[in-house]
Amino acid sequence: MDLNPSQQSIQTLSLWLIHHRKHHPTIVKIWFKEMCKVKDNRKLMFMYLANDVIQNSKKKGPEFGKEFETVLPKAFEHMKGFDEKTRDRLNRLLQIWEERGVYDKAQIAEFKAAFANSEKDSVTPPKKKAKIEIEKVKKEKKEKKKSETEIEVDGTKELHVTLSPRTPAGDPPETEELIKALMDLENTASSDAGVRERIASLPPEVSEVSLLANLADRTAADQLSAAVNEAAALLADYNGRLQAEMEDRRRLLTMLRDYTLAQRQLLQQAQSTLEV
Repeated sequence: MDLNPSQQSIQTLSLWLIHHRKHHPTIVKIWFKEMCKVKDNRKLMFMYLANDVIQNSKKKGPEFGKEFETVLPKAFEHMKGFDEKTRDRLNRLLQIWEERGVYDKAQIAEFKAAFANSEKDSVTPPKKKAKIEIEKVKKEKKEKKKSETEIEVDGTKELHVTLSPRTPAGDPPETEELIKALMDLENTASSDAGVRERIASLPPEVSEVSLLANLADRTAADQLSAAVNEAAALLADYNGRLQAEMEDRRRLLTMLRDYTLAQRQLLQQAQSTLEV
């Protein structure tokens, strides 16, 4: 099962791991090993996955929370040399854990100490200072939000609470990230003419119950059954893609809003500086 930065991917893999929680020691061990191996720009995604598993597994047992507790100090230490934006997101993650009682204050303090970098914490490059200040103000103002999604895992439907999206709410995306999100929407389910044509050309027998009376023999019934199964699979896949597209469009709307707001704030600050 592949892990990508989308919220749906993190949710699905998280629920799959929780579903197999009896293997939690092995799962956490592999998580840490893979987190250390991946490129730096993917490590934060692994932290969001851990967060999702820890918080959504609490109601079923403390296994994952306790198991992750043994490797998280090393995980945070592994990321202590990262850029200021990533460190801000990690601090936000720790703040959420403290607010929701995921780990006690002593443990949170240990996590913070693990990736503390006195040199980077004490000196902020002037060219980044304005952007960092804007991000901090926005984080202070944003509200906590939860959403619930029903996802099927190994034939079992489970209710998943979204506790941390791929990018924290209110955190403006990078320009390249926004452009990629816009380009990704060029290949969406709603624009897939081939699949839509296949759906439109499905024989009426697959949906019209009244036509069952026209079946001549067992062979015809078997052929219709195969056609119905094929149509059901096609429609289920297309429906899933449409739902994913809706989520992507909602995420893009939020990204555009946050990006626009951040650019306006940077412009206002630049204008104020020029007026002085």
